[in-house]
Amino acid sequence: MKIDAYSHILPAPYFERMRELAVDPGALKRWLELTALHDVGARLRMMEEFGDDYQQILTLSSPPIELLAGPRDSPELARLANESMLELCREHPERFPAFVASLPMNNPDAAMAELAYAIDDLGARGVQVFTNVSGRPLDDPAFRPVFDEMARRDLPIWMHPARGAAFADYATEDASRFEIWWALGWPYETSVAMSRLVFSGLFERHPAIKIITHHMGAMIPYLEGRIGLGWSDQLGSRTEGEVLGEQLPKGLLEYFRRFYADTALSGSAIGMRCGLEFFGPDHVLFATDCPFDPEGGPMYIRETIKAIGSLDLSPEARDRIYHLNISSMIGL
Repeated sequence: MKIDAYSHILPAPYFERMRELAVDPGALKRWLELTALHDVGARLRMMEEFGDDYQQILTLSSPPIELLAGPRDSPELARLANESMLELCREHPERFPAFVASLPMNNPDAAMAELAYAIDDLGARGVQVFTNVSGRPLDDPAFRPVFDEMARRDLPIWMHPARGAAFADYATEDASRFEIWWALGWPYETSVAMSRLVFSGLFERHPAIKIITHHMGAMIPYLEGRIGLGWSDQLGSRTEGEVLGEQLPKGLLEYFRRFYADTALSGSAIGMRCGLEFFGPDHVLFATDCPFDPEGGPMYIRETIKAIGSLDLSPEARDRIYHLNISSMIGL
């Protein structure tokens, strides 16, 4: 059994509404090119290559809902996304055993209402948040209730990077060039969000909270030494008023290792080995980022399975990564 814990989709009713709301239709070029992203028939045909034991947990594709609609309209858009996702799971349970709810995070009260409705009434097995909410960090007090409630429910939060070309690479420029904002900016964005959650004391308040970081925890595993021996010792030496204090009594690495990470690394076995050594097989989940690959869906699945097959893993560890960890986390 292989359960793809982080694959993306745009259900047809939601996709049509998304196209209506898009300020710049040209910005949707990438989404329109990926037929398996919004055509469920194409998606199912693509999945046949990987046999009957391959399944996907569905998450809504970017862009974040709050970039498509303001606080007044985002709750309706989130509701459409979640109810459309449920329909896909009902119609194809053998392929889509569960979905992850989307929230109107730019309307915190509505986000909490949608969280309860999506999980209690629709059966969502977690929620997805992006690494910032229209530029606001996830450790903003307005978003704390989402994390508190998911910890109380003991269900995971999927965290996806959000950064666009408007994040310039240099102060003298107006936009990022060569899609650096995506290739290098998304790992940076995820690492920053993870750090802010750690420093906010989230894991002291909720030691067992489950947060799934896309792309194997981004930069964090590779920077283990810089975090463990560098950051902890030198925090505050370059800036005034920022020290660890008593709110984080444990070493920084212990907090970062409490995140979960997925194998969505475009088939990189090197990255997987680094992430597995950092997080351990109990905190790593099989995921592919389907269908965002050059073939429109199957390539990242194929290459990710190939990379996992090249790793020196015990059968037990391999099973945990492929399906046991996610099944346990969401109660499949």
